[in-house]
Amino acid sequence: MSTEHLNNEEAISKLKEMATKIDIGMLCTHTKDSKHVHAVPMSTQEVDDQGNIWFLFSSESETFRHLQEDSSICLLYSDPGNYSFLSIHADTEVSQDQGRIDKYWNKMIEGWFEKGKEDPRIRVMKVKPHEAHYWDTKSNKMITFMKVAVSGITGQKMDVGRSGDLNI
Repeated sequence: MSTEHLNNEEAISKLKEMATKIDIGMLCTHTKDSKHVHAVPMSTQEVDDQGNIWFLFSSESETFRHLQEDSSICLLYSDPGNYSFLSIHADTEVSQDQGRIDKYWNKMIEGWFEKGKEDPRIRVMKVKPHEAHYWDTKSNKMITFMKVAVSGITGQKMDVGRSGDLNI
């Protein structure tokens, strides 16, 4: 796997491509009561043109309580079938931006909030990455395995993918 660090617009484009394709990220928050992280699956609503990642969640969640103590998070995306992975360290902002709630509202989210779009528990989370790293083979696990095997047997260097920092 070769290293390819991406900057600015290229980094945002890669972040957007991977986070959107994988969709579900494990959002890890910190608590003062434990040295362990608290991780929950979150569905990506949008990656904007500045590289911010947007989510909807509940003010009654543990995640919300943790963010009141510490707004820094780690967000992990994983697609093992395609050997694509993304690790993001970020700060967050939480709001009740009705425009964003309206924009992201869908049947899946409706299942979490019985009172609809006007449910007072709905929160919008803006994830602002400050450090990110990616691993992307651009092919599935079997093809990647075959490339690695051929490379090992023949000594010929095969392109098995890229990894690097995303400097946004």
